[in-house]
Amino acid sequence: MSGSGEPVDLRAVVVASITLGAAVGVFGVAFGVGAVSAGGSVAQACVLSLAVFTGASQFSAVSVVAAGGTTGAALGGAILLAARNCVYGLTMSRVVTGSLPRRLVAAQLVIDESTAMATAQNDRRAQQLAFWCTGATIYVCWNLGTLVGALAGTAIDPQTYGLDAAFPAGFVAMVAPHLRHRVGLTAAVLGAGICVALIPFTPVGVPILCAAAAVLVGIPDRTVAARVAIDTVGAP
Repeated sequence: MSGSGEPVDLRAVVVASITLGAAVGVFGVAFGVGAVSAGGSVAQACVLSLAVFTGASQFSAVSVVAAGGTTGAALGGAILLAARNCVYGLTMSRVVTGSLPRRLVAAQLVIDESTAMATAQNDRRAQQLAFWCTGATIYVCWNLGTLVGALAGTAIDPQTYGLDAAFPAGFVAMVAPHLRHRVGLTAAVLGAGICVALIPFTPVGVPILCAAAAVLVGIPDRTVAARVAIDTVGAP
């Protein structure tokens, strides 16, 4: 039963979670192509998706390396972008309980979409179902997409078929839904301003690293994640 006393349609929760997971997972193909185009191997691209599993951070890190930036700059920017997951973890700690191994697995699945789908539910059972279903679906689809994209990037010349554009296009597609909300738009403008201001004076990769600090603007507002994740389902 939900908090309002009405029965919860768990099937609808599963369908919505899988739909969102599959939609977001498609961007893994763009990441795989972009990672190989940037000079990485299929194995490196796949390990990054398996271990890191946060799209924005992965796109950021590879784009810095591709532009000639240092590993430190790539890692720093990726960590800043992933900082919001710490807040999500605190939120999900009240939903995902149980043994330590179970919570460690859950920690890997704490991302924007799984948190959004869980917090959008009023019933605790539905929250847990939405979290696990969304997180697991995205994890599988993202990693399969990465493998497919990486293999495609090594089999053909990405520039010949325009697949090199998939990398920035995928990043833009992930960012676009955030621009529909005040906090996301503020972070985008602030990050762009920092990056443009530093480009003439700093080494490659440093402007992106510093601009990533703008993501901290959105950390206090956890409700934005739910709205963005729902919008992402219908994003082009």
